Amino acid sequence: MSYKEEPIRILAGEIKEFRNKYIALVKVLWQRHNVEEATWEPEEAMRKQYLNIFTTTTS
Repeated sequence: MSYKEEPIRILAGEIKEFRNKYIALVKVLWQRHNVEEATWEPEEAMRKQYLNIFTTTTS
């Protein structure tokens, strides 16, 4: 049995330097996981696949 992982929200963001290249990373909280299990993912890839978590609405 398998299920698709869905991100709930972005917890943090930072820019890392890898061999003279800068990459924007975001810390993602995933559905069915605790905050301790959040993972760092490339921001560009997350925006392409899950744009909805980057749009915020204020009430």
